[in-house]
Amino acid sequence: MQIIKTAIAAALATVAFSASAMTPIQDAELSTVSGQDGVSIAANLNIKIDSFVYTDTDALDANGLGGGSVSFNGIKVNGLIAANIDILSKASFLQAAGAAGVTNPGTFYNPATGGDVVQIAIPASVVADGHYLNVSVDAIKMGNNAASFGSVAMNQIDMRGTTVWIFAH
Repeated sequence: MQIIKTAIAAALATVAFSASAMTPIQDAELSTVSGQDGVSIAANLNIKIDSFVYTDTDALDANGLGGGSVSFNGIKVNGLIAANIDILSKASFLQAAGAAGVTNPGTFYNPATGGDVVQIAIPASVVADGHYLNVSVDAIKMGNNAASFGSVAMNQIDMRGTTVWIFAH
């Protein structure tokens, strides 16, 4: 009786193992498989830049003007950003580009030879109001002077509806 139970258990294990085994798929079959909704990416940005310096390289004129620099110090970018990534066929890309107001996508994409396009889109409804990108500059200084002219901030930069396309050429 013990031998029969062992044989049945082994047979059931073999059936279960073979039922869950992965099977290879041929290229022709794979080409008919499509994804559901693409890929989504979300990020909470926290970027810090020590400084951005503008330098006037003109020589000094008769009045002592020209030359010098302005530095923007303590630059920060923070806030939420989310994006959907999808693969578009050539026809879908040309339609999406037209809907986005691109009047001549042929200037950067060759419709005769171009293939699929990766679309990265910032959706309209993922990031809640009040959580958009913010950019700030802690200090604006002239030359080597330690005194600051003040600071600058750009708040609630709404990038919803932005679309980026990536393609080979």
